[in-house]
Amino acid sequence: MDYLKEYKRWLESDAVDEATKDELRSIANNPKEVEYRFFKYLEFGTGGLRGTMNAGSNAMNVYTVAHATQGLANLIIAEGKCSKGVVIARDSRNNSSLFAKVTAEVLAANNIKVIFFESLRPTPLLSFAIRELGCIAGINITASHNPKEYNGYKVYWEDGAQLSLEKAELVSSYIKETDIFNDVKRVDFDKAVEDNDIQIVGTEIDDKYIQNVIAQRVDSSIIPEMADELSIVYTPLHGAGYRLVPEVLRLCGVKHLFTVWQQMISDGDFPTVSSPNPEYAEGYTLALELAKKTPCDLIIATDPDADRCGVMAPDQNGNFVPLTGNQCGALLLDYILTAYENTNTMPKAPYAVKTIVTTELATKICREHNVDIYNVLTGFKFIGEVIKNHDDLGKGHYIFGFEESYGYLKGTYSRDKDSVVAAMLLTEMTAYYKKKGMTIYEALIAMFEKYGYYAESTVNVTYKGLDGGIKMKELMEKIRKAPPVEIAGLKVKEIRDYLFETVENKITGERTKTDLPVSDVLYFLTENDNVVVIRPSGTEPKIKLYLLVNSKDAQSCDDTLRSFRAAVENWTK
Repeated sequence: MDYLKEYKRWLESDAVDEATKDELRSIANNPKEVEYRFFKYLEFGTGGLRGTMNAGSNAMNVYTVAHATQGLANLIIAEGKCSKGVVIARDSRNNSSLFAKVTAEVLAANNIKVIFFESLRPTPLLSFAIRELGCIAGINITASHNPKEYNGYKVYWEDGAQLSLEKAELVSSYIKETDIFNDVKRVDFDKAVEDNDIQIVGTEIDDKYIQNVIAQRVDSSIIPEMADELSIVYTPLHGAGYRLVPEVLRLCGVKHLFTVWQQMISDGDFPTVSSPNPEYAEGYTLALELAKKTPCDLIIATDPDADRCGVMAPDQNGNFVPLTGNQCGALLLDYILTAYENTNTMPKAPYAVKTIVTTELATKICREHNVDIYNVLTGFKFIGEVIKNHDDLGKGHYIFGFEESYGYLKGTYSRDKDSVVAAMLLTEMTAYYKKKGMTIYEALIAMFEKYGYYAESTVNVTYKGLDGGIKMKELMEKIRKAPPVEIAGLKVKEIRDYLFETVENKITGERTKTDLPVSDVLYFLTENDNVVVIRPSGTEPKIKLYLLVNSKDAQSCDDTLRSFRAAVENWTK
């Protein structure tokens, strides 16, 4: 792509507004910035679009959003599914409302029915709404937990899950065949609403969604039983969980719910945090201040589109400590299975799902409870695919699924991770352990004592600049050509290369095929069943290395994790 030619085209096009042109003129004397803005179009993948908000083809703005929507519209038209419609939601980010309206305008101009939420909604509610309303697709304007400079465009298909690789490639091909200015159709939003081409929906979908969430309780009696003693602090981090998380918790019987009022305000600048990510401890500063003023059993935080959920809980000394996504997921899985067994309500043919970069403690828990567990590639859409395949075959009963990046789902009403149901289950679990005289941190230690100690960590290597993608590919190729024989003194006994669909047993020399889709991922299994996974991020310019280790006690587990981290950091130098 000739970036200077494209830059000039945007400046000269009658389709581009003057404010955008002024922004582009301001970078005229910065050739590197011009090149970065125009050396390519923002890539459309299984996660849709995600990028910083500014002018240019390689960014999130009204033109790239409209361009992507026209490509999606062309696919829907080709499949003859216009009448099924597309449902559109958005989070609290800057420009989310604008981008959502532009999306609706393009779809309506292409004679595709549009169902438009009147205000911000969680991503899992969008996933639910697609199947509830019988739509062909759904779009949520959100960049999830990214910093405020970002926005994104998540696309879901009629099964309620994010696009498959095949569907994403089809949309991408339609986008490439479409001129960003000449081929994009748009109508006026208000006129389309007046003509009923865009239908505005409100809480009627919320009510059905809430019913499905509440149906996922494992023991509906435990929160009401402990309600007088149980105290929860909640923050939506300025995002879409501000209404539904408190409503569900109160409907389940929580009496003492304290919300961080400063962060209950929807604000795309996220003024009280550096990043609205429930994985980061700094986001809990205000929640911790509130928790100190009142006895508190659990702090819950959700991200801007309310699909991820993080927690802090008091340890044995009353000091609040964060629990990782792996720890929360394992605790929930163990609680759910134990509760089913205690009440003799375990469904027939139960199964759970996790990703290959998620703690192997989940595998140990399922084995102990005689429950099947499936491993899938990174991304909740793959968990959704397992659920769909089982439902289509009428086989098995889905118990729980989770990924290390703070995403959890119980129930099949949604095909994406859901912080609303996670918040409810975490509160229920907290009440259960409180009745037993334990915090969930103490329950975590007890779980480790029962199953063994497990620890996980992620090493992120960021590649900035125009050649970032090239450097990422070079690193993956370097490791493929010379894979490690040992990691931190432990022999590698198995290598899985998901790009070439191979599993190599380094002890016997046997080669078999992977059962998962093709993906640029390398997986190393060592003695003692420790794991290292390396893959390029699908949403950010970084290589991610996942370390999953286990041992008989906490100290040796921590030591192994440190030695693994030192070893893999050398791979990236």
